Amino acid sequence: MNNKVHVKKGDQVVVINGKYRGKKGEVMEVSPSEGKVIVKGVNIVTKHVKPRRMGEEGGLIKAESALYADKVQLICPKCGKPTRVGHAVKAEGEKNKKRICKKCNAEF
Repeated sequence: MNNKVHVKKGDQVVVINGKYRGKKGEVMEVSPSEGKVIVKGVNIVTKHVKPRRMGEEGGLIKAESALYADKVQLICPKCGKPTRVGHAVKAEGEKNKKRICKKCNAEF
């Protein structure tokens, strides 16, 4: 399996298919080995939590669950549109690889 994911923690993304299509959120966590991401406010599931210590409460907790990274598309900070991610190689003195927007060629 490919261990590369096109988004990073803190990126703004939009879900492009499935139940949560069109919802926007921030990437909270990335798991490249599974090819999944956790997006804030998307794919909410209810967990049953059992109390572990005396005095601790159990019950139902709502939390974000992981979804495949293929289902999200990065939002360009400059043009504000969902876009594919390109890579540009820079000069020797700088960081070699930069992510760029395929629509407006802005770096992020």
